[in-house]
Amino acid sequence: MAIFMHASLPGVTAAQYGALNSALRDLPGEPFEGCLAHVAVTTDAGLQVFDLWESEEAMVKFTERLTPHAEQAGFPPAAEAPQALPVHNYWLPGA
Repeated sequence: MAIFMHASLPGVTAAQYGALNSALRDLPGEPFEGCLAHVAVTTDAGLQVFDLWESEEAMVKFTERLTPHAEQAGFPPAAEAPQALPVHNYWLPGA
């Protein structure tokens, strides 16, 4: 079942996000496997992340790979857990 995830990351900058994204892209294999869509939005308060995952398992596997790299990029500890919701329906243009 597809999962929609929203994470609010107060205090995270675009530069920190860029460093993390670069580190993840340098990992062997496909670190984003199972991610159908990803959007990161900067706000005055920090970063908002919205993902669509093929499954909860894919999201959890990614999070396990992500965490040590986020710490290295200087991400503060999460103030609250990301919100993950089962998806009723989705479509991707051109897919």
